[in-house]
Amino acid sequence: MPALAASLITLPSLSWAPGPGVTVDGVFRAADGKAVHRAVTFDTRAVPSGGKVTVTERVGRDGRTRVELRVHGVEANRTFGAHVHQKPCGTAPDDSGAHYQNAVDPKQPSTDPAYANPRNEVWLDLTSDRQGDGASTATVAWRFRAGEARSVVIHEHATETGPGVAGTAGGRLACVNVPFK
Repeated sequence: MPALAASLITLPSLSWAPGPGVTVDGVFRAADGKAVHRAVTFDTRAVPSGGKVTVTERVGRDGRTRVELRVHGVEANRTFGAHVHQKPCGTAPDDSGAHYQNAVDPKQPSTDPAYANPRNEVWLDLTSDRQGDGASTATVAWRFRAGEARSVVIHEHATETGPGVAGTAGGRLACVNVPFK
């Protein structure tokens, strides 16, 4: 074991600090119009109650941010869009607000590819396997502004990139509250 620890310390390319960051584990619960759960589903066919989600955020020493999304027990063999949103999940799909953007588009909702792109937003699109498990990771060259990134929303389909539709991914199927740093 000491040999492993020594080899980890000597890796010069290690840029991810074990410091600032967060990990949230949740179990999707159906939106009931009353309680706000850590993880809520608005479409129990695509994201069933009881499905699991983990979101991990890590901030590198170089100022980059890495976000990882893992889901278990969602609809099998399906591609989902997923993004970090500005507000926490609520009892309705739109409660989580717009996508978090490093440089904020003055026109909201943002569909301009100059703003709605994976360098300015955190896009976590994923495809589930035959068991309904999937994962994705996104790394951006910036950090979240305090209190302005509060959830990850899972959308109906992969994220669009063209003018007038950039950043769109269909309906909001599920949401998980994440206290990004």
